[in-house]
Amino acid sequence: MKESETLELKRSTSELKEAIISISSMLNKHEKGEIYFGIRNDGKVMGQQVSDKTLRDISQGISNFIEPKIYPTIEATRIEGNDCIRVAFEGNDSPYFAYGRAYMRISDEDRILSPKEIERIILDKNSNRNYWDYQRSSSTKEMIDEDELNRFLENAKQAGRLETKKDNKIAILDKLGLLDGDKLRNAGEILFCDQNKLEVQLAIFAGKDKTTFLDIKMLEGNIFHLLRESELYLKSNIRWNVKFGKLQREETPEIPIKALREALVNSLCHREYSNPKGNEIALFKNRIEIYNPGSFPEGLKPDDYIHGDERSVLRNPLIANVLYLSKDIEKWGSGLRRIHEECQSKDIKVEFKPLKTGFITIFYREPKEIEKLGEKLGENEERILALIIEDQTIPITDIAEKIGISTTAVENNIKKLKVKGLLERKGPAKGGYWQVKL
Repeated sequence: MKESETLELKRSTSELKEAIISISSMLNKHEKGEIYFGIRNDGKVMGQQVSDKTLRDISQGISNFIEPKIYPTIEATRIEGNDCIRVAFEGNDSPYFAYGRAYMRISDEDRILSPKEIERIILDKNSNRNYWDYQRSSSTKEMIDEDELNRFLENAKQAGRLETKKDNKIAILDKLGLLDGDKLRNAGEILFCDQNKLEVQLAIFAGKDKTTFLDIKMLEGNIFHLLRESELYLKSNIRWNVKFGKLQREETPEIPIKALREALVNSLCHREYSNPKGNEIALFKNRIEIYNPGSFPEGLKPDDYIHGDERSVLRNPLIANVLYLSKDIEKWGSGLRRIHEECQSKDIKVEFKPLKTGFITIFYREPKEIEKLGEKLGENEERILALIIEDQTIPITDIAEKIGISTTAVENNIKKLKVKGLLERKGPAKGGYWQVKL
């Protein structure tokens, strides 16, 4: 190995401070780089003691002393029979500062930047070419999902926001600003290619924390696919209140679907795609959380958008524009207000919470009526009532299958619920329904 503008070699982690400076200087010059601990600067492999604590110390050092935050890969590796540590990193949010100072990589050295040089980096940063979604990807235009592109065009046409012919996909991609020569920009890859780094993790937890999960799933694909699948997952796993009228059955979701979908769109539109951490959707007993690894605009608060007139700070303008054209975004900067107003109209509590590692929207769930009965019920009685509240026409066989007990056991528990005055059968055995009396 030989040191370069994107590679630094360190004898051991005793040189961690110098390594952190090198990381910032490489990022400011090339937006990526690698550091190896356990190799002398002349390339001779010496080895390095490696433990969980060693890796943690490196991670904490990078997190504490480099601004803005980066998310490196830190791993043990064997080189010439010796234990070493590899740190790989990338980021396009320059200027990066190490210990409060900015550096630039020149050959294999780290030079301190002057205030004028820092100013130039900031000015360059504000040009389109430094947005992540404007950068050139490795995907070609032949790799796009044409069905997805056609669906987008149909939605944009119906919304009255884009008029174009479907038969010339190159012209369409170029018009949307998604091409860079023979390659797609990152925005084009994320929007219309199934092969990308985008992922959403979904999970259902049994209680109010992450101790026990009931279901976990990972979604991959383009933004539009993830929006559809994430929305379907939420619709399938939230509670629906059912009312029977004379002529029809009316179902109302516990959380407004419009608000959930708006939160999903915001989480994918405004996330920080250079961060390898994915989006997360978590359903707890008392709340639903939608998280994205994208920091909230510095100096602003969610309330500035909900009750104020702040304009949207676009992290991914190309992606945001396409989502606006398809009417997935109604108006830039209005997402939080729309979520807040929709929840307020249904008397649902919602919270917008900026985190150090991203942003989270929290929808609070009302406890099921059945949970208010306390110790009045046995476990199976409670589970049966919960299922009947969600579906008043559910057959006994379905209840038995969902709970994992016999139909006879279900019938015995139903008898107990009737004796307690909590359950009544309305109508005939076939075609009737259950009525819960709380």
